[in-house]
Amino acid sequence: MSTDSIAGRADRLLLPSYARDDASHPALDTPEYKSTSLRHPSKPLQRLPQNLTEVTGPVLGHERVSETDHDLTVQHDGEPLGERILVSGRVLDSDGRPVPNTLVEVWQANAAGRYRHAGDRHPAPLDPNFSGVGRCMTDEHGRYRFVTIKPGAYPWRNHDNAWRPAHIHFSLFGRAFTQRLVTQMYFPGDPLFYQDPIFNSVRDPKARERMICEFDLDSTVPEWALSYHFDIVLRGSEATPFEDEEDDDDD
Repeated sequence: MSTDSIAGRADRLLLPSYARDDASHPALDTPEYKSTSLRHPSKPLQRLPQNLTEVTGPVLGHERVSETDHDLTVQHDGEPLGERILVSGRVLDSDGRPVPNTLVEVWQANAAGRYRHAGDRHPAPLDPNFSGVGRCMTDEHGRYRFVTIKPGAYPWRNHDNAWRPAHIHFSLFGRAFTQRLVTQMYFPGDPLFYQDPIFNSVRDPKARERMICEFDLDSTVPEWALSYHFDIVLRGSEATPFEDEEDDDDD
């Protein structure tokens, strides 16, 4: 086969696409979440060609993830302040099968409810021993595990006396960079759920529940860290709600 033929075939490569589940996933324009008025597309979407570069790269694999990237408590000289927790679970497909060797990344606020980011002006202390980012690869059974600090709530000026519930952002990659999905994990019993427009932008109550982790006493490490379990289902009736890429942010 000639080089021109290979290039021509590559120009026609398309990744699988699926109909968006508008009954569960957030609307691109959610008036209660005021930032979406500036972020959602205002013109018809245009299909972009997926060439060989988009389908095959960048390569995401074990060699790019170090042994301690999953532990957000050992990335600095000292220990971070706050409640140490474990967060673990599985990444599953719509048939309940594990998704192995996929990159899982997290980012979050510190125990005082502040991100290490220039745009975060919340008058809460920064922790010099906590950056709030981590990553790992799922194993052959689709399992992942993070060691971190339980994040605090923080104000975000969306509405009167607005506070975000404690949460951890999750980013998942498939076999290529264009297959990225983003969601948020919340903690059980949070009193701020009812007034948070981001959480409630997921209209199906059962779908909202799938964004709340479960306390897991069995995997708690005695005298060291409490543990939470959070499975991420990519598609189907039990899918975890994901943000649309156009609506991805640090909130």
